[in-house]
Order: sequence, then C-alpha cells, then structure tokens
Amino acid sequence: MRAIGVTVALAVSLSACDRSDPPSDRLERAAEELVSEVENTAAAVPEPAGKWAPRNECRDLPGGVDFLASVQAAIDTRDTDAFLALAADDIKLDFGGGAGKDELRERLSAENGTFWRELARMLEFGCAADDTAGMTIPWYFAQEIPVDPYAGAIVTGNGIPLYEGPASDTPVQAQLSWEAVVTLPQTGESDFAHVRWTDPATRQDKEGYIAKSSLRSIIDYRLIASRRNDRWRITALVAGD
Repeated sequence: MRAIGVTVALAVSLSACDRSDPPSDRLERAAEELVSEVENTAAAVPEPAGKWAPRNECRDLPGGVDFLASVQAAIDTRDTDAFLALAADDIKLDFGGGAGKDELRERLSAENGTFWRELARMLEFGCAADDTAGMTIPWYFAQEIPVDPYAGAIVTGNGIPLYEGPASDTPVQAQLSWEAVVTLPQTGESDFAHVRWTDPATRQDKEGYIAKSSLRSIIDYRLIASRRNDRWRITALVAGD
C-alpha cells in the first residue's frame, strides 16, 4: 500500500519516456502518468482496516493529487533536484536549528540512502488534510492518539501477532491491526519490542511482544506541506520531538 500511486506504475511511466529528454521532463511526465493511474484506481482500492490505518484525505485538496504524485515520483526515482523543487526555502528539518535546502540536499545526498528509504516508508502511511488546507504525512500523526507519543508506536499491518514472549514460537495473545501501543523498557537485543496494548473491547491492558519490523514510532519522520502563492511546498520534514 502507498500514500499515492505505486512504484511499478512509475517505473513503467519512466521507461516509456524518451531517454533523450532532460531528467526533469521525464520526471514530470512520469508524475503525470502516476496522477492518471491514481485517479483511475483510487476508488477501487479499499481503505485498510484498523483505527489508525492509512487514509488519504489530501486528494480532495486543490492540487493535492498532482503535488503528492510529484513527491512520490521524486522519492521513487531519488531525484534530489526534483525533491528540492517541492520544498520551501525555509524548510524545517529538525528541532535543533536544521533548516533550508542546502541542509536538505546534504541529507538526500548521503551515500547510504537511509534518508530516501525513510521518506519512501513514510509515504505508505497516508495523508491528513487539516482545517487550514495543510497536509500532514503520515495521516495518523495529525490524529489524537490516546498514548504518549514519545513512547507510542503504530502497529503497521493487519493481524500482527502480540506474542507472550520475545519470540514467534510463544503463545499469541492477540492479533492487532493498525493499533496504537506503548513501548516498554527491555534489556538485551531482540527483534521484538515489549509493548502494552489496551484492548478496546474490554479496556484491559495486555503486555506482550511485537516484531519491531511491524511497529513505527508515532514521532518518526513526518512531512508537513502548506500552500504558498497557490503552490504546495514542503515546509517541515522532521523526526523526533
């Protein structure tokens, strides 16, 4: 599932472009193809189950589909210049003073590609539209989630097992679909996180273990965009508090 479009559709669009075209023209054409793909298929794709499952409220904003398609295309092709063109000059990048396009270029150009992978992952979690016509990605970050955001995490999938112990061969206490949990302290290295979950049916707390690969911190990377001079611009791209 993706916030908008699919990588396969983008790859087909790019391969169909004339390779003699400038990269920016090919990217623009690919984004246009991706917009068409989204518009033709969005109605047929059901929303994921679960209270905090991804939703895309931004398609209905003026220019929202085009902007999100351009963001998706720039990330899928790792086109630094295209992504920078979508960012505000004063884009906020952290809470320690990091800001601006020069700093953003450095992060995008890092050799290990971690930042690009974080951005791609972020887009999987939908887009929220607020009362002032702004955008927030992931969708859940704009919601009132009843857990401490600094210790909270979202279960990113359907039917994810909550195990009794930190191993998949221990009993399953519940299966969670896009639920919010609180991560608890634990010692030692493990592929499983110790969590507490409140069962909405019984209001009872349960402690157990969930694979870390199926969790995402509530305060992980998020993108904020606003409309300036009738054009969408990314105004913040931050993680943490």
